Amino acid sequence: MAQAKTRAQPATRLHVDDTLEEGRTLGLDRDRSHFLRSVLRLGPGARLAVFNARDGEWQAEIEGLGKGWCSLKVGAQRRQPTPEPDLWLVFAPIKRARIDFIAEKATELGVAVLQPVMTRFTAVSRVNEDRLAANAREAAEQCERLSIPEVRETRSLGEVLDQWPQGRRLLVCAEWGAAQPIAEALQAVRAGRGGTGTFAADPWAILTGPEGGFAESELDALRKLPFAVPVGLGPRILRADTAALAALACWQAVLGDGAERPPAELAGFPTG
Repeated sequence: MAQAKTRAQPATRLHVDDTLEEGRTLGLDRDRSHFLRSVLRLGPGARLAVFNARDGEWQAEIEGLGKGWCSLKVGAQRRQPTPEPDLWLVFAPIKRARIDFIAEKATELGVAVLQPVMTRFTAVSRVNEDRLAANAREAAEQCERLSIPEVRETRSLGEVLDQWPQGRRLLVCAEWGAAQPIAEALQAVRAGRGGTGTFAADPWAILTGPEGGFAESELDALRKLPFAVPVGLGPRILRADTAALAALACWQAVLGDGAERPPAELAGFPTG
């Protein structure tokens, strides 16, 4: 019977903007230093993982740690950068705890951009984009992805649609009126590709409305857009956050990277 490899697990994963290469020393900011020292209670010699989408993921070790400062020494590369789906979530803001939930779970589901939009029935008047970005970063650190979703400034739905990029299709989660079941719509796109779920050159976005739903005039206008695909999510009325996550999961399963498996490296670092 083959003996399984013994692996030393990293204490945590941290996203860093710095260039990552073996032997480089990194300095962390006050908040992240406090997290390692006072929350995780780590000390010099503790092993971490540091990552970003450009350089992949690398082993690192705490060289020094004090009140408000930390230095890390980068070790060997753990994972190469990998392509990811180009999927945006365009969503009407909802109450604070649930908008945090959307940012966290959309990150776990592989969204590349989080774009809050104000619609006619949006009840939230202000969005804390910095808070959303912090939630997205923490979720990425925990779910083993290499990138962090971009959180864009909140704009009106009309402004976003007026500047919509050419070639990006929009899956509109329409709670009423004519709409193809989401599974059928996505399978039709997949069939048009010849039955493959390859996502590399196929940019998409998903649009979900506020707690009060879209206005009739908004849905009428959306249905006229050549790049929009209105879809239904079933006979039940879903909460706005539920609708967003259901649509993301469907898209990833059919057109995204839902068929892939986590890399073996996620089991931990080789010892020695």
